Amino acid sequence: MALTATIYNLRIDLADIDRGIYETLDVCIARQPSETIEYMFMRIIAYCLEYGDGIAFTQGVASGNEPSVLIRDLTGRVTAWIEVGMPDADRLHRGLKLAGRAAVYTHRDVQKLLAQLSAANIERLADVPVYEFNRAFVDEIASLIGRRSELSISITERELYLEIDGRTFTTTIVERHVPG
Repeated sequence: MALTATIYNLRIDLADIDRGIYETLDVCIARQPSETIEYMFMRIIAYCLEYGDGIAFTQGVASGNEPSVLIRDLTGRVTAWIEVGMPDADRLHRGLKLAGRAAVYTHRDVQKLLAQLSAANIERLADVPVYEFNRAFVDEIASLIGRRSELSISITERELYLEIDGRTFTTTIVERHVPG
């Protein structure tokens, strides 16, 4: 029998001071059987840091030719292609061409990712920000996320503060780019 996705219902108080966004989000996200909790958490972080009109989760690792998070305008045209983890260069390039804007959020080996993307020798990949997150930060918070959780996320001057279960965590959001 095939395994089914596990549904997580999260309430997120988001305060992105850098962008002037203050929202309470009720997020329903499906974690696929082949998806780690850390990957799902990074999808949530990408969603929050990119939050705006037209943003939506895809099916994550089960989404095929779609990224982890998409942003569409009112006509349905994709305006941002947001990947998580270690996307390959061709996939990222395809998304960049389609949307005009792409970004990567990763808690994996960022040097390996940048080297892989650089080796592809695709012109505009240097324009794609790669946001690096501390692996220990991601692992610890991911272990606390339950199927029904409440989180508070604040971002100011590229510092991310996250509160879950009465515990507060902080990390710096490091922006990198493929060497040009």
